[in-house]
Amino acid sequence: MPNSHVAIQVVPMVPDDIQMYEVIDKAIEVIANSGVRYEVGAMQTVMEGELDTLLEIVKQAQTACIDAGATEVVTQIAVHYRPGGVTIEEKLDKYRD
Repeated sequence: MPNSHVAIQVVPMVPDDIQMYEVIDKAIEVIANSGVRYEVGAMQTVMEGELDTLLEIVKQAQTACIDAGATEVVTQIAVHYRPGGVTIEEKLDKYRD
């Protein structure tokens, strides 16, 4: 069972000729290609998995932003760790139809 959730919000600083959302899409692409469970939200993306794996994905997402033209990246993360495991369903099922 995955023991962590990591919420990531990347804010890339980009030159005028680069669209910020296109750079953010590159970070989300890294997450999507990682194989971990994730959900994209309006302000952040939440990943579910082993903590070390998720933190490595955060680093890769930042690098992807730089590779896409960002001059720097401000990244906010929130971590929910529980040795016995934590799931997206236990947090959100009561809010879903």
